[in-house]
Amino acid sequence: MFVIKLACLDLAGTTIGDVALVERAFAESIATQGIVPGTSAYARAMVHVHRSRGCPKIDVFRGIFPDNEAQAQAANLTFERSYEGSIERAGVTPLPGTVEALEKLRGAGIKIALVTGFSRGTMGRVLGALGWYDKVDLALSPEDCGRGRPYPDMILTALMKLGIEDVREVAVAGDTESDMQSARRAGASVVAGVLTGVHSRDRLTAGGATHILESIADFPAVVMGSDVAAVR
Repeated sequence: MFVIKLACLDLAGTTIGDVALVERAFAESIATQGIVPGTSAYARAMVHVHRSRGCPKIDVFRGIFPDNEAQAQAANLTFERSYEGSIERAGVTPLPGTVEALEKLRGAGIKIALVTGFSRGTMGRVLGALGWYDKVDLALSPEDCGRGRPYPDMILTALMKLGIEDVREVAVAGDTESDMQSARRAGASVVAGVLTGVHSRDRLTAGGATHILESIADFPAVVMGSDVAAVR
């Protein structure tokens, strides 16, 4: 039996409700590179976007433009400008129950790390808009860790930076298959897929989820349960 000491939580689709903003930013980004709505190329690109959600945004664009790094970088820059512009105009909203979940976890002495596929700059704008710097212990982007999801680097970096001794003392929550894969590869005891984001129950289960939750509001009850190793 392992007591959870660290919770690693995803941002978009898990703790904040900005799925539509992200989708729009992706669409605008690829359109600037000549892939416009109504074409088969656009449809293929958006399928790739959906399948790759949770991964670093630059990696998603490299998948769309595999032979042109300049195009991938240009699309990524447009994505950041589009998404950050949306935040400035409309703000960003925590999903219902998120703030209460963060408070319950910290009240139980569990450290909280936010992990995301956004760049460091975009992540900073999101956290600034939310005013969450005092609600979490750490926030990490792929740039801070070497590799993003589905690799385990962000979770393992959080573990090391926050002084957690055993990967089995880590619980992860996310809304994408790559979140689940990353958590499994890191060795987390709790790998919770939430249904408030982009991937289905089947995709989350295929990625290795140990728990499927309706929302992040249900997460504290799982990680603060008696024997997390027995809850599968």
